[in-house]
This record gives sequence, structure tokens and C-alpha cells, in this order.
Amino acid sequence: MDTVRTFDPAGLEILDPPECLRLLMTVPVGRLVFSKGGLPAVRVVNFLLDGDTIVIATGPGDKYRAAVRGDVVGFEVDELDADRHLGWTVTVIGHLSVVPADEAAVLDRSLPLRSWAPQLDHHLIRLGAESVTGRRLVPWGQRPR
Repeated sequence: MDTVRTFDPAGLEILDPPECLRLLMTVPVGRLVFSKGGLPAVRVVNFLLDGDTIVIATGPGDKYRAAVRGDVVGFEVDELDADRHLGWTVTVIGHLSVVPADEAAVLDRSLPLRSWAPQLDHHLIRLGAESVTGRRLVPWGQRPR
């Protein structure tokens, strides 16, 4: 049975949450969007998906403070083929939190996640996926008219 595909007004395919989570697992980095001093801040981070939560290793800076506060943040990943005009984007919105030390110790042993930044001490923070949306550019012949 063929899956019914839906498109937004711009002709982008609307991805369902399971497809979005599958795509999240295919890329090693994303962009965390949070507030810093009342203004938007964007940081590129490496991450892993643990169920339906995003886990990030970070130092004691801005991202960690946003997690301590429980800020609502955005997270975006994508993959684009500029030559073929194809690609997709996935956005996750939710509350950021600090992974408790006992759970972080277990995750440190079980997840192959290490911060790419040269830091000796790191914390694990988590983004609970409260909203997961995605869009895909499809070949011209597959787009609705």
C-alpha cells in the first residue's frame, strides 16, 4: 500500500514525527537555538538521539545555563544537496534540562557522545521533543501541481 504524501503550500513534503526522528539519527550535528541575554543565540552541537530526546554534551557555558533554567529551545538539523535541489529539515521544540549526574554516568558509558570542543569537564543536557516537524524538498516530477 502506498503512503499518502502531504505537501505544504510551498510544495514541500510534510514529514511525520517518526520520519523526522529517523532523519535525526542520520546526521552528527545540529543547531541549538536558545535565548542569551534576551536575544536568540544559535550554537552548532554534536548530539545523539536517546529515544525521543536529544542528548548534548556541553561545558558550563550558555547552553548549560539554558538547561538549568529549563528554557524552551529549538533544535534544527538538515541535509541538503544544492546541486540537485533536494534535501530535508527537521525542527524540534521543547524544554532543555540537565541530565542528573547518576543518569549522566550511565549515558556516558552507553552513548558514544563526546563534546567536540576541547574540554575536560562536560555536562549532559537533554531536549525533550515536545514538537517535531519536518519538510522535504522532493524532485520536481513528484511535487504537487
